[in-house]
Amino acid sequence: MKGGNNKKDPAAPEMNHNCGNRCLGPLTFHTWAVGDKIHLTEGCRRAERNEDTFRGGVVFSNRPVRTCEKIRVMVERKVPHWKGAMRVGFTNIPPSARSLPLPCLAMPNLTRTQGHWATPVPESCCEEGLELEFWVSACAHLSVRFHSGRKQKLPIKVDLSRPLWAMIDVYGQTCSIFLLGSKKKEWLLKKRSCPEPEPNPLIRRPCSFNPDYMALNENTYDHISSLSTEDPADDGCVVCMGQKAEITLPCGHRCLCPCCSFRVQEQFGTCPLCRLEINTSSVMGR
Repeated sequence: MKGGNNKKDPAAPEMNHNCGNRCLGPLTFHTWAVGDKIHLTEGCRRAERNEDTFRGGVVFSNRPVRTCEKIRVMVERKVPHWKGAMRVGFTNIPPSARSLPLPCLAMPNLTRTQGHWATPVPESCCEEGLELEFWVSACAHLSVRFHSGRKQKLPIKVDLSRPLWAMIDVYGQTCSIFLLGSKKKEWLLKKRSCPEPEPNPLIRRPCSFNPDYMALNENTYDHISSLSTEDPADDGCVVCMGQKAEITLPCGHRCLCPCCSFRVQEQFGTCPLCRLEINTSSVMGR
């Protein structure tokens, strides 16, 4: 299936996926452009935030979405000791063009910058097990439909001249959400997103949740580099310390699990032990 910008659907992205004329393409959360308190599982369809904080939970769709493509989300878990609930919206800024760590809040950190639009979801609509869907209408308005069936078209106009990515902030009381997919009605056809694609072999095994790793920064990286230039004695990943080190880097160090290998390549591009540059094509698994 291919979709392109046109007068009827100015925000329709270029799609190379092809599994039938009723398919919108795979839809998951973006694998690495996530808040530093977020952990992705279930093929990057579940996003869980550390319950010890109310922020650091921004996630994006893995691909651009179309106008009137309804993004479906279920609240899996909430905690009562925070105020507010998740925020939903869209952005013109590709997730892959962002630097880490991401801003800790969608509102106002992202929405006060150009190319971001979001709205808070009422706490009463974010109870565990409840579903909602949100989309950009053909007239460029951000719209939400709640579990009760009530539809709300917000006075927020989105720029349709460029591709749009879905944006969710797993905020406040909301600490775990599940991406159910998307759907869109086109004339007589009802189109849906298909199951998630086969995971990248470098990230096929999610790391155990480790707040120190999720907040990985240059200072942490410097500390890891100063530990030793030898391979870890216990064969554990030197970053998350929760998975087995299965990835051998070009320098010969086998010190990263598949999940950490992917994020270290994207964020730093060097071996955490000796700082030799990582060439993705020469990274080897077990």
